[in-house]
Amino acid sequence: MLANYMCQRKNKPIIGIPANCTQPDAISSGHHSSSHRYALAAIKKCGGVPLIIPALPVNYFIKDILSIIDGLLLPGGSANIEPCHYGGEPFPPDEPIDPRRDKIVLPLIRGCIDNIIPIFGICRGHQEINVALGGTLYYRIHTLSGKNDHRMDRTLKTKEQRFGLRHKVTLVEGSLFHKLVNSTIVRTNSLHAQGVNKPARGLRVDAISEDKVVEGIVLDDSGTFTVGVQWHAEYHPKYHELSDKLFREFGNAAYSHFIKNK
Repeated sequence: MLANYMCQRKNKPIIGIPANCTQPDAISSGHHSSSHRYALAAIKKCGGVPLIIPALPVNYFIKDILSIIDGLLLPGGSANIEPCHYGGEPFPPDEPIDPRRDKIVLPLIRGCIDNIIPIFGICRGHQEINVALGGTLYYRIHTLSGKNDHRMDRTLKTKEQRFGLRHKVTLVEGSLFHKLVNSTIVRTNSLHAQGVNKPARGLRVDAISEDKVVEGIVLDDSGTFTVGVQWHAEYHPKYHELSDKLFREFGNAAYSHFIKNK
């Protein structure tokens, strides 16, 4: 059925969105899921067709996905990337993890880069780009000297409040981010505990918070759009000029990939 659908699609790129995987337990076999906001952004902002990618870390499946998608949209997630992927200290036993997502997304990112497929990483997805390319992460930013608490403020009662704009981000002059909004300062939401520590080789830091946390990265010389942002760009992008324009740039790059490969 999927093959027939792919043959029938007209002038729309396929945007792959990796799912988070709830771990199996005594009463559940686990499930794969993603927020509807990412799928809506793929449709409304990118002009594409969203394809949710289950966390099945099988080599031939990864190759099949790479042969289908025109862009990879990496969503946020409640679980953190396991430190074994970047040489970090082991997590405490109660830390939420998603090893199945880790095992499919990291090679998917590298495969997209090898095949010049556009990537847009958001929150955890931003961190995944860095780790996939050899960078490292801070485990708990708020415990570091001179850093603010970037985690979700759970004292706020509504989702709108929790996803509200929290702090300033400085955009490097002349960067993609700067050019998109013609400004060097924006405000963003903040809902993360981990963050980029050492950027991977080839990644350019184009946005940084007031306390020097990496908020935006771009892969130099990737041949396409390969960008990560630490904030949740999928949350009301129509009200956030930079998020809106980043989604549109990603969609344009995915469409270009579709045209070249159809």
